[in-house]
Amino acid sequence: MICAGQIALVQAQKIKGSDTCLPLIQREIEEYLKKNPSAGISITGGGSGVGIAGLRDRSTDIAMLSRKVSIEERYVLRNSGIDVSEVVVAYDALAVIVHPSNPVSQLTRQQVEDIYCGRITNWSQLGGQDLKIIVYSREASSGTHEFFKEVMLKNKDFASGILNLPASGSIMQSVSKTPGAIAYIGLAYLNSAKIKAVSLSLDGITYINPSNTNFSTNTYPVVRPLYLCYDEKRKEKVLPFIHFVLSEEGQKIVQQTGYIQAGK
Repeated sequence: MICAGQIALVQAQKIKGSDTCLPLIQREIEEYLKKNPSAGISITGGGSGVGIAGLRDRSTDIAMLSRKVSIEERYVLRNSGIDVSEVVVAYDALAVIVHPSNPVSQLTRQQVEDIYCGRITNWSQLGGQDLKIIVYSREASSGTHEFFKEVMLKNKDFASGILNLPASGSIMQSVSKTPGAIAYIGLAYLNSAKIKAVSLSLDGITYINPSNTNFSTNTYPVVRPLYLCYDEKRKEKVLPFIHFVLSEEGQKIVQQTGYIQAGK
């Protein structure tokens, strides 16, 4: 592992992709630029799929992903002359959120599936108020969307009529204003009293609250790695920053920002 003070200056580079990774990598860039003031780095979100597309058309140097690069994406990238490498830089937990006024405080995985597949449509079916459930999701290009579908829905199709939003910020804003809402976001966005995270159970017996303690002790059931991906042919340009994120200083930022360190 190299220390931050030894990191060389790099050319201006672009980082694009997962909104889940965005708060973390923004903080990492801020600290990195303090030590490398002449290094230029720009960053935008848009979702993991946007990051992959940026690698393919060479409009980005580093793609932020909240999921692994798929076999199909590797094939497309290889045909575009991109030899993609992926590095786990942190872990994130997925939380299911509702409006703070909602008395429902815990859900099973099956109940979440039933909501998102359209089988449960009113909070009264879950012991709550007689209130229609307004279901929010991230767009299909989001790695968070794909992870949620795989883990919580067992890859079943979402019901029609679900409201798809482009970013975690818009998800939070919508849930905070909608008493009947339900949605899912990454751990780093659980910093507002305007939303409430529910405890989750995969087995229908043990319910775990999304807290930093439960994440670090590996008891919370819905955790996924976060990746920085790049073209091997551009590694000399991007690795100094990636090494900073993986350094002791970079991993302290991971913890301070509300994520789980890569080595945990």
